[in-house]
Amino acid sequence: MNSPPPQHHAVSISAPGLESQQLQSREQEDREEESHRLLPSSASPSSEAALVKSGGNCDGVAGDDEEAAYDSREKILIEDFELDSPTCSTVPPFSFKKLWLFTGPGFLMSIAFLDPGNLEGDLQAGAIAGYSLLWLLMWATAMGLLIQLLSARIGVATGRHLAELCREEYPFWAGIVLWIMAELALIGADIQEVIGSAIAIQILSRGFLPLWAGVLITASDCFVFLLLENYGVRKLEAVFAVLISTMALSFAWMFADAKPNKTELLIGLLIPKLSSRTIRQAVGVVGCVIMPHNVFLHSALVQSRQVDPKKKGQVQEAINYYSIECTAALLVSFMINLFVTAVFAKGFYGTKQANSIGLVNAGQYLEEKYGGGFFPILYIWGIGLLAAGQSSTITGTYAGQFIMGGFLNLRLKKSLRALITRSCAIIPTIIVALVFNKSESSLDVLNEWLNVLQSVQIPFALIPLLTLVSKEQIMGVFKIGPTLQRAAWTVAALVIVINGYLLFHFFLSEVDGFLFGLFVSVWTAAYVAFVVYLISHSNNEIWNWLSRFVPNRFASSGN
Repeated sequence: MNSPPPQHHAVSISAPGLESQQLQSREQEDREEESHRLLPSSASPSSEAALVKSGGNCDGVAGDDEEAAYDSREKILIEDFELDSPTCSTVPPFSFKKLWLFTGPGFLMSIAFLDPGNLEGDLQAGAIAGYSLLWLLMWATAMGLLIQLLSARIGVATGRHLAELCREEYPFWAGIVLWIMAELALIGADIQEVIGSAIAIQILSRGFLPLWAGVLITASDCFVFLLLENYGVRKLEAVFAVLISTMALSFAWMFADAKPNKTELLIGLLIPKLSSRTIRQAVGVVGCVIMPHNVFLHSALVQSRQVDPKKKGQVQEAINYYSIECTAALLVSFMINLFVTAVFAKGFYGTKQANSIGLVNAGQYLEEKYGGGFFPILYIWGIGLLAAGQSSTITGTYAGQFIMGGFLNLRLKKSLRALITRSCAIIPTIIVALVFNKSESSLDVLNEWLNVLQSVQIPFALIPLLTLVSKEQIMGVFKIGPTLQRAAWTVAALVIVINGYLLFHFFLSEVDGFLFGLFVSVWTAAYVAFVVYLISHSNNEIWNWLSRFVPNRFASSGN
């Protein structure tokens, strides 16, 4: 009577078997989970799809309706990244293997320091000022390095790029103005880069291909870029490494052929010297270093590596490696710029051609000065210029995608977005090539106007960057401290003042007529008002200091 029912007895007999099966199943799941953790590249399709659905970010920050710089499938996984930072706060020892995995974004960014506009600034500085501005080139590169390190820092620490953060930080109208300014800066830079590539093609074809044909050929790099993107980030970075190596080899060859005076070169690097005769070239050297679109670009490029912004150890480690890589990249770019400046300083400083030399006729002057040789220096210059133009136009297309997607929150296919971005630059460039192909002097005038356009846009990239990287609610523990804030704002103020000097003298010489003068005056007033608004929006110690010199009512608008 007291014996248990039959069905209960049956269950008690089969229970050990069930427990054994469940234990085996759990052990199998644990092994699979461990293998996925050790080998992140073999993540299951379901987990990868979940990451993509969460917005393409490893921490799921972005939602379905938000644009992301890279999908999770595109990001490069860092080996042993998770295991090295189990507490999410410690930073493991330095590893060359990891540095190699983080190498790439800084060199793509450094292309903006080597575009045709920069090369023209280098050759004119060398021809007119000799070796005397090399010290300024060195310190301008150092200032550019500081800005780019902050751009990389904000991208890694937040998991978002600068254009996205600007969209969230500023009112809608201010965000639209910033987007328009960034697009104008990008178009201006792209015109210079495409024209530079077209000039190189004209040189290498011995004048057979006109400028407009070179522009059309250069426009095709959009499709090359899309093709390269399909093969992954590392393949794209490898192509840029080849282009940078081509530039370095070409201009180093020119440097060896020209045999510049090493003593004068060293004096030019170490002893600051500036005269009223070379002030315009000095302004050009500083103005060409910081490119507005490049500030936006770098904050997006660093997201090509899988870094979880919630894990402090990962973020700090990534910032450390990106800082080393960025420094190395800009050191290479500085050496290339130095080669170009020294070659033209040796060949043309103090000659009658010095004031007339430009990007269009530089190859001819080099050939006349240094002759043909085993491999004519004209072709060496053309190959280096072509590599500079092609690489910079592709990075311009890249930057245009991030700027448009970030400010407007567009989730378009990259191919469509690249086509739109490329069209915005190529169409005006073709028009420019047809209109300004009449003489070399007309292209020089065009280049001056494009430099002015770049100078005008610089505050609209620097001020938002310094504002956001100083905010704890955005950066958390990775916000920059007071000392670095002062240094960064000093650099920004210096660059803005120098470019303001360039603008003042340019408009003083170019503005003619009452209506044009009135238009420039109204536009300048609106421009200054918007710059002041951006500074006031930063709400930091810089604005607190400036507010002492403005009326209280206006100063309170920044709070």
